[in-house]
Amino acid sequence: MIYVGIDIAKLNHFASAISSDGEILIQPFKFTNDYDGFHLLVSKLNSLEQDSLIIGLESTAHYGNNLVEFLVLHNYKVCVINPIQTSTMRKNNIRKTKTDKVDTYIIAKTLMMNPHRLFTTYDLDLLHLKNFGRFRQKLIKQRTRVKIQLTSYVDQSFPELQYFFKSGVLINTCYCLLKEASSPNDIASMHLTHLTHLLEKASHGHFGRDTANSLRILAQKSVGSSDSSISMQITQSIEQIELLDSQVDKIESEMKVIMLSLDSVIMTIPGIGYINGGMILGEIGDVTRFSNPGKLLAFSGLDPAVYQSGNFNASHTKMSKRGSGPLRYALVNAAHNTVRNNQTFHLYYDKKMSEGRTHYNALGHCAGKLVRIIYKMLTDNIPFNLE
Repeated sequence: MIYVGIDIAKLNHFASAISSDGEILIQPFKFTNDYDGFHLLVSKLNSLEQDSLIIGLESTAHYGNNLVEFLVLHNYKVCVINPIQTSTMRKNNIRKTKTDKVDTYIIAKTLMMNPHRLFTTYDLDLLHLKNFGRFRQKLIKQRTRVKIQLTSYVDQSFPELQYFFKSGVLINTCYCLLKEASSPNDIASMHLTHLTHLLEKASHGHFGRDTANSLRILAQKSVGSSDSSISMQITQSIEQIELLDSQVDKIESEMKVIMLSLDSVIMTIPGIGYINGGMILGEIGDVTRFSNPGKLLAFSGLDPAVYQSGNFNASHTKMSKRGSGPLRYALVNAAHNTVRNNQTFHLYYDKKMSEGRTHYNALGHCAGKLVRIIYKMLTDNIPFNLE
C-alpha cells in the first residue's frame, strides 16, 4: 500500500507519499487550496497506482472539507484522522520537530500504523446534514431575537394589540396588518371594508368584519406612540422575520431531500422527522467512532455530571451538557415526540415522573434511553422495534 499524508492549512496544504516499507515516494510539496492546487495534487498522485493509495489528513475544522469532498468524488480512498493520533505519533519522535513538511510524514505513518475507516459519499451527506442543521439553529436564534425586538416595538407603538389576538402579535395576521399599517393612527384611518378584507385574507377567514371593527375602535383609543421611527422598526423587523422563515424552510427542504436519499433506519422511530433525524445523524457522523453507547451519550452531553470530594459522592447531579449542543437539542426534541408516539417511552417517562422527577429531568432520561436505542439501530442497521 501507498500512504499519502496531507497537512491542512487555510491557504496552502502540504502532501507527501510513502510506501508500506517506509520508502519516500513523493517528497513533501505545497499546493494551494483552490482548483489549480487540487489538480496539482491529482497530477502528482497519477504517477502512483490509484488502487494502492490511501490518503490521510487531520480533522481540522472546515479547512479540509473541500479537499475531502473533491478526493472522494474523484474515487480516491480518503481517511480523516483524529489529531490526537498524530499528536501521539509526533511525541514518539526523538527530535522535537514540527513543520508542515514533517507533519505530512507523521500523518502518513499514523495512517499506516493505526486502523482507519475510509470516507465515503455517505459521510459527505452526513457532513452536509451537520452543516445544514447548525446553520438552521443559528437562523432560528436570529429569528427569536428579532421576534423579541418586534414585541418590544409593538408595546411602544400599539400596546393594546398584543392582547387583542389570543395568540399575541407573532402571527401571520398581525404581520400582514402591521406591514400595511404599523401605527394605531394608520389602522384607525383604514376603511372598514379594506381592513376586513385584509384580516380575512391573512387569517384565511378566521377574522371577519366584527374583528375589524373592534380593532379599529381599539386603535382609536390606543395610548401608543406615533413615533415614525418605531413604525419603521416594526415593518423592517417583520421583513426580517419573513426572510428568516423562508431561509429556514429552504434549509429544511434540503435536509429532507438528503434524508430521503439516505433512507436511514432512524426514521422508523415514532416521532422523529426529517429535521430532527437529520440533525441527529449529522452530529453523530460515523457511529463506529463510538465504541459503546455510553461514549455517544457523553458526546451528546446527556450523561450525568460527577461530583465527588473526599468521602462525599453526590447521588443526584445534573446532566453534564458537554459535547454537541445541537445533538443534545435534537435528541431532547426527539425524545419528547417519541414519548407522545410510543407506549414504551411513554411508560418510561411516567415511571420517572412517579419517582418525583421534574418534566425536563424525566425527558432527559428518555433522551438517554433514545441514545442507546439509536446507537444499536445505526450500528446494526436495524429498524425501531419497541412497541
